[in-house]
Amino acid sequence: MTMTAPGWTVGGPVGRDAAVVRGPLPSFATTRVVAIADADSYVKWAGAMLDAADVIDGRMLIVRTPLTVSPGQQRAALAGTSIGRREPAARAVERVTHGELPTRLNALRPEVVLIAGRGPFVRLVQREVDGLPVRPVVVTGLPGISIPAQRGAVQYRQHSDLMVVHSLRERRAFAELSARLGAELRLGLATLPYARARARGAAGTDLVFAAQAIVPRALEHRRQVADLLVEAAIARPERRVVLKLRSRAGEAETHYERMPLLDLLRDRPDNLVVSYEPMGTVLESAEGLVTVGSTAAIEAIAMGVPVIALDTFGVHKTLLNTVFRGSGLLGGTDDVIARRFRQPHPLWARDNYFHAATDSTWWDQVEELVELRRRGRLPARLVPPPRGGVLHRAFERKSVLGHEDRSASGVIALAIGLPLAGGVLRARRRLHRGRALSWTDETGDVTVTPAPYQDPLRRPAPGH
Repeated sequence: MTMTAPGWTVGGPVGRDAAVVRGPLPSFATTRVVAIADADSYVKWAGAMLDAADVIDGRMLIVRTPLTVSPGQQRAALAGTSIGRREPAARAVERVTHGELPTRLNALRPEVVLIAGRGPFVRLVQREVDGLPVRPVVVTGLPGISIPAQRGAVQYRQHSDLMVVHSLRERRAFAELSARLGAELRLGLATLPYARARARGAAGTDLVFAAQAIVPRALEHRRQVADLLVEAAIARPERRVVLKLRSRAGEAETHYERMPLLDLLRDRPDNLVVSYEPMGTVLESAEGLVTVGSTAAIEAIAMGVPVIALDTFGVHKTLLNTVFRGSGLLGGTDDVIARRFRQPHPLWARDNYFHAATDSTWWDQVEELVELRRRGRLPARLVPPPRGGVLHRAFERKSVLGHEDRSASGVIALAIGLPLAGGVLRARRRLHRGRALSWTDETGDVTVTPAPYQDPLRRPAPGH
């Protein structure tokens, strides 16, 4: 028997070999939750999710990886949230190394851990959570529009106690995908936390374009977007066109941007401006928002700002914009220049991110899991050891932590693993190209094949 805190006992082996926490745990007036994140979009999502469950005592640990938010990005991501306003800030949000995670989690003793990051980050962090003497409830999720439902999203998160999705359509898609993959995935539905209705002042006049790092991907298409912004600015010189970006030079984003739009706008009209402010702030002065497939469209709709989902390059899974079929929001370049913004069809909105509040039961599910945990009746869903043993584990660690992992085993594993991983992905894409449920199959909302693009494991330094 191991004592972990006054009144807390764990029967039998601890850590990764523990199946359940035995014996009742103490009851608390609030549920202690720690969010663990690194990249900008996940920090924003985690902070907003902590706010969504307003009965919790929330903290955030930001792990140092090549994707970690800068202080400026952190302020923008957490703007308007209770954790972003809390003083002193260091008590609510801490920056830690991966190696410091177990110590900090043992000190904070969370009942719930919300792991907010890309799939490999989730798996790496959950291994540390699984090793805690008293394992908390593990919640994961995705920070925005997640149609199509992707194979990797399920595979990396299937051992969490609850995975949060944000629309009725996403819940159907991930239920179908997990069934096809044979994964036991427990899904919880939440309102997209930064898509809550909020009033704004007088109607704005800005045309806001929400840039995306990987959409559109082709250089010629990104040039067309840059040209479109210039044309829209010239067409209405008395009104601004605002290019909303998420990172400055030297800052990283969740996805790697090979050709920043700003680099394609060397000469631009005075009324074509750039903003790094929080999206909610930018939308305060917006006449309408334009994007290819950004979650910013949902945030805009929630604020009453009309939208154009740009279909100039088509509507395909690879453009991450199939979610907008049937929305009434799709429009082309002429619509953007003329500022013919749209509001969504009500039936589409109900199925896509604007379901009834009573449908969002994720926090009720979390509380049920916490109660089971307190009674010692929650089986631990542990991440299994990697099939490749120690070397595979070193590869997983190095691929997430990058230069933050200075181990010799990580360097060796990455050198061996990079070409192998690349070869496997290419083979899988060739094998499934054109088949049902592939990225080229436009008939459904799921894909079981690897994404047609991969961010490099060895990213160039931000700004290069």
